[in-house]
Amino acid sequence: MRALPGSIGYLLVGGLTAFASLFALFAVSVVAAASLVGVGVPAISEVVRLVRPLVEFERRRAGRRLGAPIVVAYQPLEGGLRAKLATVARDPANRRDVGWLLVHLFPGIVLAALAVALPVAAVQQAAIPVYWRLVPAPPESFGITADSWPRAILAALFAIPLAWLALQVPLLARGQALLARKLLGPAPGADLAVRVAELTATRAAALDAHGAELRRIERDLHDGAQARIAAVIMQLGLADQLREQDPAASARLVRQAQDTAEAALTELRDVVRTVYPPVLADRGLASAVSALAARSPIPVELALGDAEGTPPSSMPHGPHTAERRRPAAVEAAAYFVIAEALTNATKHSGAQQLRVEIAGTADMLTVEIRDDGVGAAVETEGGGLAGIRRRAEALDGRLLLSSPAGGPTVVRVELPCGT
Repeated sequence: MRALPGSIGYLLVGGLTAFASLFALFAVSVVAAASLVGVGVPAISEVVRLVRPLVEFERRRAGRRLGAPIVVAYQPLEGGLRAKLATVARDPANRRDVGWLLVHLFPGIVLAALAVALPVAAVQQAAIPVYWRLVPAPPESFGITADSWPRAILAALFAIPLAWLALQVPLLARGQALLARKLLGPAPGADLAVRVAELTATRAAALDAHGAELRRIERDLHDGAQARIAAVIMQLGLADQLREQDPAASARLVRQAQDTAEAALTELRDVVRTVYPPVLADRGLASAVSALAARSPIPVELALGDAEGTPPSSMPHGPHTAERRRPAAVEAAAYFVIAEALTNATKHSGAQQLRVEIAGTADMLTVEIRDDGVGAAVETEGGGLAGIRRRAEALDGRLLLSSPAGGPTVVRVELPCGT
């Protein structure tokens, strides 16, 4: 009963779109007939373009009814006449649109009539005992003339099957929506083709990011640790030459070489930490993120949920108590996403407080970083947010950014865990 009014409205609107499809089919037929003699060929692409708003309206209606949007990407009608005609013929969405016009026309009108007639007939039939004596002529229905109380009550009993049929109207509405999804949804294989294109793009981005990371590591090693190690070798060589002539100078050079070697070791550790932090490998994601938060110049509140998806518990910087290890690639991506987001917030947001939340299920890890800064964060090529997106997409994840002017800024990353 609760679904009945909305279903009646859905089918009534379907009746209106059925009438609209009648005119659309008429236009398509006229253009097709004119094209046989060459006159209507230039209008083919335009009539296809004019049909699309009606079809898109039906997709939105059916998507809302079914609880899942129906998304179809048309090939753009661009270029000259020949290119447009080729696109019309090549795009399967156009053929499916015309098929929907044909199939929806008469059922849409019939279902709209039934959506109104069945409830009205049920109410009218049930009301016969109320009004049969008030009308000039005895009402007649289903071959029964209600000219007495027994006949009136007998006629009213037919309201029961009519009411049952009226209660099936929501099923009719859902059937119409399912038919629209079947006819107006993506062509078979279209989703797969889009998915392949997405994965190809993310794979290319991941390879580019990997290459850039390798170049950065090589540059850091060449300009830092390698130069310091070369200085150590030179200092030790000079110390060896001065050992007998000037023992004091030789000792100073050895001490300098020792200091330089320690600095090189520190730089090597920094480089290793940027590749895969040891604390992440040894103690897990929560402890690694706690260490990041402890080093942040802006106070950070941590909310770390466990791997089974239990509610997150707010806590200050410190070790996490219940954590099941995720795949190493996922943990590393989450760690560097948080590190980059904290760095961006420190540099640009002007925030007084940060919050990092890690949660999810066995199949999905979600990371959310929120700050109370000025907002208006924009993703730019080569920027930190673009790097976060590349890290997420390399694992078939996604980045969601919300940063209105005035704040707050929320960076949310979803990472599939491959389980």
